[in-house]
Amino acid sequence: MPAKKELKTGSTAPAFTLPDKDEKKTSLKDFRGRWVVVYFYPKDNTSGCTLEAKNFTDSATTFKRNMADILGISPDSPESHCRFTDKHGLGITLLSDVDHKVADKYGVWQLKKMAGREYYGIVRSTFLINPDGKIAALWSKVKVKDHVQEVLETLRHIKKDAASS
Repeated sequence: MPAKKELKTGSTAPAFTLPDKDEKKTSLKDFRGRWVVVYFYPKDNTSGCTLEAKNFTDSATTFKRNMADILGISPDSPESHCRFTDKHGLGITLLSDVDHKVADKYGVWQLKKMAGREYYGIVRSTFLINPDGKIAALWSKVKVKDHVQEVLETLRHIKKDAASS
């Protein structure tokens, strides 16, 4: 695979339009003027991905109060997202990137190794996008424990700094 331009703080977040669990198209541009948490995760109904989705769901109201929306993206189908959402009572928007084109744009579709086997997949990552569509913060190779709280604290800190300047 060709080397991708690495995204960093201050970069414009790559545009995308993907279907949600109900096949409704959702675009990043729909959230212009608001903060957006875009998190990429490997697979519905796996332990880490379920915990992360539940943690984001549990904090969704607090994110909303901070003018931030949450979008989870994986290569799973809309049907899989529908079952995942129903099974775990998730209250966040999950988007389907079955051809991993968006994951590629964000640089999170990478060669991985497990049990001596190499394969391409999602490297768990989160991007905090500001109301102007720029990346305000990013996390790569995310560990699920305490991650959602860290994202929320970063959002609050950045907003506070912006308000005081």
